[in-house]
Amino acid sequence: MKILENSTKPILKEINKKVLSGQRITTAEGLYLFESASLAEVGYLANIIREKKHGLKTYFNRNFHIEPTNVCLYTCSFCSYSRLIKKREEGWEYTMEEILELVKAYDGKPVTEVHIVGGVLPQYDLKFYADLFSAIKKHRPELHIKALTPVEYHYIFKKAKVSYAEGMKQMLDAGLDSMPGGGAEIFHPEIRDQIAGGKCSADEWLQIHKEWHLLGKRSNATMLYGHIENYAHRMDHMEKLRELQDETSGFQTFIPLKFRNKGNQLSHLTEVNTIEDLKNYAISRIYLDNFEHIKAYWPMIGRTTAQMSLAFGVNDIDGTIDDTTKIYSMAGSEETNPALSTYDLVNLIRRVNKKAIERDTLYNIITDFEGHKFEEDSAYRGYTSLPVVNN
Repeated sequence: MKILENSTKPILKEINKKVLSGQRITTAEGLYLFESASLAEVGYLANIIREKKHGLKTYFNRNFHIEPTNVCLYTCSFCSYSRLIKKREEGWEYTMEEILELVKAYDGKPVTEVHIVGGVLPQYDLKFYADLFSAIKKHRPELHIKALTPVEYHYIFKKAKVSYAEGMKQMLDAGLDSMPGGGAEIFHPEIRDQIAGGKCSADEWLQIHKEWHLLGKRSNATMLYGHIENYAHRMDHMEKLRELQDETSGFQTFIPLKFRNKGNQLSHLTEVNTIEDLKNYAISRIYLDNFEHIKAYWPMIGRTTAQMSLAFGVNDIDGTIDDTTKIYSMAGSEETNPALSTYDLVNLIRRVNKKAIERDTLYNIITDFEGHKFEEDSAYRGYTSLPVVNN
C-alpha cells in the first residue's frame, strides 16, 4: 500500500483511500488518473480491486462466431470490416441455410455459445433473426445465443415498426440468451457523430440494453478507444455505463476495444501504445465499481499484452479462436490468424501465475483448471474451434 499512501499527490491519496475502503471514485478523479497518474499507480489500485473480486481467477469460454454479412448500410470511419452495398461483391451475405450449416459444423464440439454479429442490411430483419434463433435452439437447445448489437436491433425494430421493448421481447421468445456489447464506440455525440454517424445514438444504445435488462437478461458493454477521442470522452462513456448499471445491474462485463488503423478512414492515426492499453484497462477496473468483470480481447491486443493486462484489473481474456471472425484481423490486429487451443490458453494464463477457469456465457464455472495436468489428458488438445469477437 505504500506506493500510494506515501504519495505527495493529495488527490491520489484520496483515491487510494476510497479504493481501499470500497468507495466509489468520481468522474473528476477518474479523469485525474488518466491525465496525471502513472501506470504503476493505476495498476496497483486496479489489481487490488481485481483480487478482491476474483483472487487469481482468470476466465475464458468456448464459443464460435458467425458473421451473417460484412456488407453494411452504415459507413463508420473506424471500420475495416464492412463493405458498402455498391461494393457488396467484395463481401459476403449468408442465407439462413448457410448460417445453420455453420452452426451444425460445431456439432459434437464442446462449445457453449454462438456469437452472432455483423453488418446491417434490409434482408436481415426481425423475422429473419427470430426464425434464425428459433432454428438454432431447435437444433441445439443448450447452445447459448449471444447475438446482435443495439446498432442492428435499432435498425430492425425501426423497420418492423415495433418498440424496443416489444422487439427485445420477441427476440427473447425466439431464443436469444444474451447480448454482446458492440456498437457502443464512444457515446459522446462530439465523437460519435464523426466516427459512427447515422447509427443509433448513445441514448438508443443504452435504452436497448435497458429493455433487455428489464426482461431479466444480461449483456456486455464496450468502448472503442485510441482514435480521436480524449480522456474526458472516455470518462463520459464509462459514466453513462455506470449509471445504467446502477439502475439495472444487467451488465456482466466491460470490454475496452482498441482502435486498429489498418484499412479504414482513420488509418492516418497512430495507434496507442501498450502503456496506454494497460492504463485504460486499469482505470476501467477502478471506475466501473459495479461491473463484475473486465475483459481483454487477446486477438486484438496480442497474447503478451493480454497476459500483462491480468495485473491491471483484467480477469477475463476471452476464448480460443479459430479465425472464424474477421472484424479485428481485417483492421490489423496483433493476431492476423488467431488460434489458441484450450491447452495453450490455460498455459498462457498460468505463465503469469493466474488460475484458469473455463466459464459459460453467464460466468458459471465449467472447469477449474487448477492442478490439471494436460500432458496426462489429451482431451483438451486441438480445441481451436472456439472463436469470440465484439463481446
